[in-house]
Amino acid sequence: MPPTLVFLHHFGGSARSWDTVRDRLGGAFPTLALDLPGFGSAADAPGPYSVSAYADVVEADIRALGPRDFILVGHSMGGKVALALAARQPPGLRSLVLLAPSPPTPEPIQDDARAELIAGWGEYGATSRTLARITAAPLPDAARRVAIDDMMRCGKAAWTAWLTGGSREDFSEAMPRVSAPVTILSGTRDTVFPTRLMHDEVAGRLADARVVTVPGAGHLLPLEAPDAVASAIEDVALQRVRNHAERADRAGYRTMAGAAGA
Repeated sequence: MPPTLVFLHHFGGSARSWDTVRDRLGGAFPTLALDLPGFGSAADAPGPYSVSAYADVVEADIRALGPRDFILVGHSMGGKVALALAARQPPGLRSLVLLAPSPPTPEPIQDDARAELIAGWGEYGATSRTLARITAAPLPDAARRVAIDDMMRCGKAAWTAWLTGGSREDFSEAMPRVSAPVTILSGTRDTVFPTRLMHDEVAGRLADARVVTVPGAGHLLPLEAPDAVASAIEDVALQRVRNHAERADRAGYRTMAGAAGA
């Protein structure tokens, strides 16, 4: 049975941020794409909106679905939530694929930039400028409409809470408890969380992590580079399938060998 892919969106995004990536995967794996409280279809959901609270929600949704094996796929804010959940070592977690993840340390955003983002909540011009700033090239029209609409419909409380609280949380001391392998994707033109930050503040704090660069991409990897993202996810997921098959083969061989020697 292939692992279930659990998708966690970026700050200002929603489950549909992953639609193109999921299309590229072609139904090869079961998927679960979530709207975190305060975003997407859950824009009106009440708080708290802390990283720990988000991890609680994701853990409960995974438990309700009941997959035997799953892979966490988190982008930006969703990456920080994925790391917090992975540190709990939930049963069935096999791997993580993190796209430009918010680090387990406070995000390196200047106070004036935070204030500008807070003041720009729900304002079309500010939203358009933010989108232009975090992408390396103009998005296709359909992707641009999704990105702007998602940012415009975020709940104000969740939007503000992430900028003043969640993005500043530091749970780096828990990172040694992340035992699952982690693949980190980083756009070479990402000015929000540059590749060096991915090495220093994310991969460098994990026992088993590697950083893979996506040439020419900015911060919104699922929308800017869906083919590269889908390919990386597929590689990780298929490796888990191969590892499981190898373990099953070894177990079967031991069983047959034991029966033969009885």
